[in-house]
Amino acid sequence: MKIINKKLINDVGGVKITQLDIISPDIASKALPGQFVMLMASEKGERIPLTLVNADKDKGVVSLIFQEAGFTTKSLGKLNPGDTLYSLVGPLGHPTEIKKFGKVILVGGGVGIAEILPVARALKEAGNHIVTILGSRNKDLLILEDELKSASDQVYIMTDDGSYGRKGFTTDMLKELLSKDKYDLIYSVGPIPMMKRVALVSKEYNTKTLVSLNALMVDATGMCGCCRVTVSGEVKFSCVDGPDFDGHGVDWDELEKRNKVYSLQEKHICNLFPAL
Repeated sequence: MKIINKKLINDVGGVKITQLDIISPDIASKALPGQFVMLMASEKGERIPLTLVNADKDKGVVSLIFQEAGFTTKSLGKLNPGDTLYSLVGPLGHPTEIKKFGKVILVGGGVGIAEILPVARALKEAGNHIVTILGSRNKDLLILEDELKSASDQVYIMTDDGSYGRKGFTTDMLKELLSKDKYDLIYSVGPIPMMKRVALVSKEYNTKTLVSLNALMVDATGMCGCCRVTVSGEVKFSCVDGPDFDGHGVDWDELEKRNKVYSLQEKHICNLFPAL
């Protein structure tokens, strides 16, 4: 679990996104697109889930990309090549269904763009026509554009301020594409409000939509129930039933409320340790 490489992908306007390459042969040998790991940066740290962006089976190396947003991710960002994680467990969750669907739209926003990369590569290899929509607040915050261009047939860039690509939201482009042609699958990862809007738009066109949910997790083995979500009226656990779910069946309002449960405590911890 030693870190062998660290790459600062972005550090703009207080948003820092980092990639860590970690030696973990067992996880690398079994990881599939859509799965994640649970890690602890230190013995007294919390467990957090991060999606596997890449798994090199030959080298026994896995890659993780994260945004330094809270106490733990900021602590993780302090580690350097040569340092060792306290624990790394995985691969966890069900892998994304990979087969030849036909025409697929991938929608990624913010750091969620990193999570659609392995899915894009696998779906492309399975013979699908891949259209990717990437969204960010501005040009400087966009990540992995070149990597996704190589895994897609078409890529559309949307920025909130119009500094790159087209001005607007990912759902603006999604609606435009769906109004002109029929697609067989939509796969989306990003902030909850974005995935919610993707599901609402795609439902209008009766297009199958999968979303990878970033529900709060503690145990990640189905024991604690912290990551429960309601999908089509049934209680599911993101860790063992997901992380991919039918976007049209997710209770988005409940998910948004549950993900904000510990926001006050997180702010309190960060204020106690301002040096991070």
